[in-house]
Amino acid sequence: MAIPKVLGIETEYGIAGGPELDPIVASSIVVNAYAQQGRTRVNWDFEGETPDLDARGLPSLTSFAPVVETHLANTVLTNGARLYVDHAHPEYSSPECRTPFEATLYDAAGEEVMRRALLVANESMAAHQSINLYKNNSDGKGNSYGCHENYLITRDMEFGHVVRAMVPHFVSRQIIVGAGKVGAETKYGLESSPAFQLSQRAEFFEEVVGLETTLKRPIINTRDEPHCDAERFRRLHVIIGDANMSQVATMVKLGATSLLLSVLEDRGADVFPSLPRHPVQAVRAFALDTTLTQTVACEDGRQRSAWDFQDELWHLANDYANLYGAQAVADEDEVQVILSQWREMLDGVRDNADAVADRVDWVAKLRILRGYQGRYDLGEGDAKLRAIDLQYHDLRSERSLAQRVGLRSLFDSDKVREAVHNPPTSTRAYFRGQCVARYPDQIVAANWDSVVFDLGQGPLQRVPMMDPMRGTAALTKDLLETCPTADDLLERLDR
Repeated sequence: MAIPKVLGIETEYGIAGGPELDPIVASSIVVNAYAQQGRTRVNWDFEGETPDLDARGLPSLTSFAPVVETHLANTVLTNGARLYVDHAHPEYSSPECRTPFEATLYDAAGEEVMRRALLVANESMAAHQSINLYKNNSDGKGNSYGCHENYLITRDMEFGHVVRAMVPHFVSRQIIVGAGKVGAETKYGLESSPAFQLSQRAEFFEEVVGLETTLKRPIINTRDEPHCDAERFRRLHVIIGDANMSQVATMVKLGATSLLLSVLEDRGADVFPSLPRHPVQAVRAFALDTTLTQTVACEDGRQRSAWDFQDELWHLANDYANLYGAQAVADEDEVQVILSQWREMLDGVRDNADAVADRVDWVAKLRILRGYQGRYDLGEGDAKLRAIDLQYHDLRSERSLAQRVGLRSLFDSDKVREAVHNPPTSTRAYFRGQCVARYPDQIVAANWDSVVFDLGQGPLQRVPMMDPMRGTAALTKDLLETCPTADDLLERLDR
């Protein structure tokens, strides 16, 4: 039986400007500015970090796990999220959420966190050192940074089945959730000389399965770091995805993937469409095809386009929801919204792109680009088009093109502001966020699966949270409200 699809998004933001144009320094300024404004002094606890564990067993000798940078700015927020510097980018990792709608809300809250951090940071900077942030995935110079999704799945399922089932989805979903991109940056992309791609990230992927996230990027990442009870759960770490400005696209990206993972757990891998014979070539080829007619050879002998894959997968998810109810993903109403939006976006990109320009990022961006080209008679390689591409992702409200093109919003500004400060009530993120808000002076560190208290005497005390579905408001709200100090809380927990 499918387990609850606890999920979340980690977003690395593009950054420009700052002292001596140093991205690490600029990123640290942004993160520290927000931490100081929010008066949070709770550091990230690196105990138990295992980025080198591979779901296949022993990793290849040519694979290298990401380096854990413990010396850079890193803090825990009152909404249960993590805000830190990852390599040369500020990153917001959302708290664990119970449904795709909730995860989309906390992704939107991450954008607001970054806007506030940027505002505070720039108040202390000289005008010529001002910093800009972009919710995109490449810098135009051959460097890509990620928007990673995380999904809770059962440990009982063979990882090979995850590969068999999810590769068709991950190579094809860009036709509805791709963010769009002018030109290319990699050797492969430049050889193709595209004027426009559906995805920001597709050209950067080089392997079907692998451990790495920054080199030889794989379609299926094998990092086996569940951040919870490893005997019961696995965290599927999805690195093949764009950072969406469209909230509907984010919701469909999370919802469709959650539904398909539930199908996999309940019905097995054999019900999924056949794999492309060459998945890496497929994801790149699909990104280059704005007509959505490009097909690839599959292992069952058929030719499929990205649209064909998504159509089969939608029917698979829809039949599953009708048969099983999909409660592991969300309640019935939310599941139906996910399915209906997925269907509308899928049909729209093929039959009437203008009808989904308010939801599909690449369609909205391409409309802007074509409008500018026509108005100012710009050629395909004009530098102004790359500038427009970047401006689509600008976080500054007065500069962002994405905020001017009529993208649908799922949440009003009050709801987003509330999520900036308060954690979701439906997962262990509630306990973490509430502890950070209530007892900041008595918490020395926290991470996804524990909170470490320092009561001023005796050893540090770690409260483990190994089940993502515990620590919810339903289970801990009354406890927290009756414990004015961390001493009271730990005494009650001991009892």
